[in-house]
Formats: sequence, C-alpha cells, structure tokens
Amino acid sequence: MWGREFKQLDVFARNISMDYLALGVDVLIGVVMLPFNMAHLGASTYGLWVLVASVTAYFSMLDLGYGVAQVKFASEYRARRDSEGLNQIVSSLFVVFCAIGLIAFAVGSFLAFNLERFFNITPVQAETGRQVLMIISAYVALGFPASVFGGIVNGFQKHYLNGWVSIATSITVAVVNVTVLLAGYGLVELVAATTTIRALSHIGYALNAYRAYPGLRIRWSNVRLARLREVTGFSAFILLIDVANKLNYATDAIVIGAFMTTVAIAIWAVARRLIDAVQIVTGQLNGSMFPIIVDTASLGQIDRLRHLFLQGTRVSLAMVVPIATGLCLLAEPLVTAWVGSDFAASVPIIYVLAVVVAIRVGNSTATTLLKGSGQHRLLAISNLLIALANLGISIALVGRFGLIGVAIGTLIAITLVSIFVLFPAACRRVQIGTLEAFKRAVFPSLWPLVVMAGFLAITRNLASVNLAAIALQAITAGLIYLAVFLMLAIDRGERQWYFAKLRDLLRRASAAATA
Repeated sequence: MWGREFKQLDVFARNISMDYLALGVDVLIGVVMLPFNMAHLGASTYGLWVLVASVTAYFSMLDLGYGVAQVKFASEYRARRDSEGLNQIVSSLFVVFCAIGLIAFAVGSFLAFNLERFFNITPVQAETGRQVLMIISAYVALGFPASVFGGIVNGFQKHYLNGWVSIATSITVAVVNVTVLLAGYGLVELVAATTTIRALSHIGYALNAYRAYPGLRIRWSNVRLARLREVTGFSAFILLIDVANKLNYATDAIVIGAFMTTVAIAIWAVARRLIDAVQIVTGQLNGSMFPIIVDTASLGQIDRLRHLFLQGTRVSLAMVVPIATGLCLLAEPLVTAWVGSDFAASVPIIYVLAVVVAIRVGNSTATTLLKGSGQHRLLAISNLLIALANLGISIALVGRFGLIGVAIGTLIAITLVSIFVLFPAACRRVQIGTLEAFKRAVFPSLWPLVVMAGFLAITRNLASVNLAAIALQAITAGLIYLAVFLMLAIDRGERQWYFAKLRDLLRRASAAATA
C-alpha cells in the first residue's frame, strides 16, 4: 500500500540527482530556444509573450496555499501510516482544486478581454495576447486538480519519479516549438501546440502518484470538511507566502509593462532568464530538505535541526555564490554571444539581480526551516513585507532609472528582510547565535570567491566571445572555487564528513547496479 521503501540518504540522492538531470535539460533547451524564439517572433512579440505569461504566474495563488500544505500532510500521514486520513485529505483537495480551476479560467478570460486596459500595448498586440492568455488559462485551470498527484509524489519524497516525465515533456515541447516556428506559424499557434503537450504530461504525473502510493484512492465518498479545515490551518499562511513570492517574481515584468514598452520587457527577460537559471540550478537542495525538516522538527531533534540549517546554508552559498559571481564577471561576453549586442542593456540588470539571487538562495535553508518547523507565520509576514517594499520601491525608481531602478527595488527589499529578520529568526529556532552561524555557515562559503574572482578577472579578455569559451572559463573558475572551499575554507573534520557521505552514496549506487 505504501510503496517501496528506501533509506533517506538514498532517496535524497535520487531526488537531487534527478532534479539536476531534468534541470540540466531545461536549462540547455532554454539557452537554445530563447534566441531562436526571439529571432523568429521578434523582440516585441516575444516581450508580449513574456508579459502575458507573467500575468498567469499570479494564478497559482488561487490554490490558497493548499499546494504546499498537501505535501506537508502527505508526509505526516505517511509517517503515521494513516491511509484513510490521507485519502480523505487528497480527495477533499481534489474537489477544491477542481472548483479553483474553474475560477482561474474565469479570471483568465476576464483579463484576456481587457489586456489593453491594463498594459501599454497596441490593439493588434491585445488581440494576440487575448488568444494566448485564454490558452494558458485553460492549461493552468487543468493543472490545479492535477497538482494533487504531485503532492503525493513529493510528500512521499519520491519526486525523482517525475524526472523522466519532465525531461520527455521538455524535449517534446522544444521539438514542437521549433517545428511550429519553422513552418511559419505565429505566437498563438506556438502556444497552442506547446501547451497541449504540457497538458498531456499530467497523465504521466498521475501514474507516478499511484506508483509512489499504491493505496491512493480519490473518491467523492472520501471528501471531508473536517480534513479541509485541518489543512487550511497551515495553508492560510502558505498562501501569504505564495502571494508575496508571486509579487516578487512577477511584479517586475508587470511594472515594466505598465510604465515602459514590450521591448524593455524583452531586455529584462534576457537578464531574468539567466538569473532564474542560477536560482533553479542552485536552489534544488532546499526543496528536497523540506520533508526532512518537517520530520525532524516534529520529533523535536534540535541538534539535528541545527546541523541541517548550518550545512544547508553553507552548501547553498557554496553553490550559488561562485555561479553568481562568474555570471557577473562574464555577463557582457555571455549576453553578446547568446542574444547579440542589441541586448547589452541587460548586463547592468544582471549585476544587480545576481546579488539578489545570491542572497535569496543563500538564505533559502533559513526560510525552509522556518516554514517546516512551525515558524510559517513569521515567514509569511516577512515575505509579504518584501513583496510590498519591492513593488513600492520599483514603482518609485522605474520612472527615473528605468530597468535598473526595478532591479534595485528588488535588491533593497530582499537584502534588508533576509539579513536582519529571516536569518536571525532561523538561528533562534535552532538555538545558535547569529554571529556563530555566520562564522560556521556563511564565511567559509564567501572568502574563496577572492581566488575565483581573481582568476576570472585575469582571464576575462583571453577567451573569444563564444559560448563554448565562456563555458570553459566558468567551469575552470568553479573548480578553483571548489578546491579552495574543500581544502582551505572548511576544517578537516567537515571535509572528512563530506567525503564520507559521498563514498557512502557511491558504494550504495555500485551495490544497486550490481544487484
């Protein structure tokens, strides 16, 4: 009934490795497809696509926080081996998500027929955007009830099962994308074709849910109002966090669309795509840690919780800081080689947003800990404060400074709340001083940057402006950082601990392959 069991380290390694494999495919496809799509659609049409998609990004807030809550409760009820309670929660949420999906489509339809009232676009762009938004809204509506299957897979810590579905979907979508544009079709046909492929992928995710939890039963007879009230007590605060996150991630494009042109959105999208890639690549760790933190906090294991916090923060920083630094130092040749010199205006934006993503990912273990250990109220209020400050400062600066003003608004809001509110709160939760946590988790990940940055500064102009040379330069810099971090930044005991865990995983992988 409960599926096959694995040791936690094995499951964690499977999840992380599959996450990065799927992520690598997505990043590679994204790098190739962005300039291809922009060349065939034009900067203005591509900017319109980004603008419409940013509108639908807000729709996920309609899940009222139940998306994250179902992962938490699936994990808890699995630990209790309470099949009846888990099926009642899943069935109740399925009904709720069906209703939410209908509401999402209605909201999307309303926005689709009023685009020209909200954004600085022409009537022709409004008509195209209307059709695109209707298609995407239908897909989003379908995704709400389908999300219960993802909640089961993630709650059972087996989201590696969905990796192959994600990879197959991404490759198929890319092939269809190229085929549609080379055949001479436009944005509407492109979105219709690719969205259909993504909608069909829900079948694979549903099958994986039943594979992870063979006892899954979604039935009308299992719907319980009491179960819904139980989940709502947690999801209400997750909703606030989600609202704040959507404001932080999607508001920038909305502000630019309201005060500038779709061409400016396209320039912003180039910088944003690179920054998002950095965040996705370096932020996978904490997503997998969430169920572990929930279990550890529920058992009251403060020492283990502190260990997870320190190691998670250190590793997150060790992943994001060198990549963000390398992106800053190589931004100009990278943008030129990737999309051409016409988008050079995105380079200063990359400088600012690289600092933002370093702070956000570096502090992600703290936010995951707060969310999973009973401090979700503080996290919700803090994220909402970040979002409102980001919106207000961006609106105040966009008129005078343009795109860079929007980026600075994001930086100010994220920096103040992350450093002075969230990180200290996480330290208090695991009973460690803020200065001690900085010394043990933050500083060892920062100072090796001096050596890496020196290498990049010296070799910055040696490589020709092409993606292969830039990639080689970045990989070499990353290896230099890794060597300094492992051999000099951490002590011998920590280094042996890392290597011991790696050897353990390799032995288990070898034994599994032999079997």
